Amino acid sequence: MHIDWILGLIGGLLIGTGGAVYLLGNGRIMGASGLIGGVVDGSGRGNLGERLAFLASMLLVPLLLGLFTQLPDTHATANVWALIAAGLLVGTGTRIANGCTSGHGVCGISRLSLRGIVATVFYILAGGLSIVFFRHLLGWI
Repeated sequence: MHIDWILGLIGGLLIGTGGAVYLLGNGRIMGASGLIGGVVDGSGRGNLGERLAFLASMLLVPLLLGLFTQLPDTHATANVWALIAAGLLVGTGTRIANGCTSGHGVCGISRLSLRGIVATVFYILAGGLSIVFFRHLLGWI
């Protein structure tokens, strides 16, 4: 039996727990794009150390886990241009939507935020349309 769904469940529980701890610990929403945006545009100077620690943990934890266990294959495309385009589109979308999937999807929906629910519906819709376009029509991924 494949255990991918179990890994997804565990990951989701960890992200949800992290969002709850972040909200209860300092009263702010855990959204990666907001944390990164505050570092980039300078608006997060008041809690820069906290932001950098959070962002560093997002990079370091998978690297540390890789030392002790085999990480699952992401099946990411080898097309570098598709990855660059995807990154730019995601970054642009999170700025337009004033948040990312961790802020709107995990933290927004759990707080029954209408803005978070609507944003998440559009994220999922855009993701589905992107797969149809880039995989089935263009054959990039």
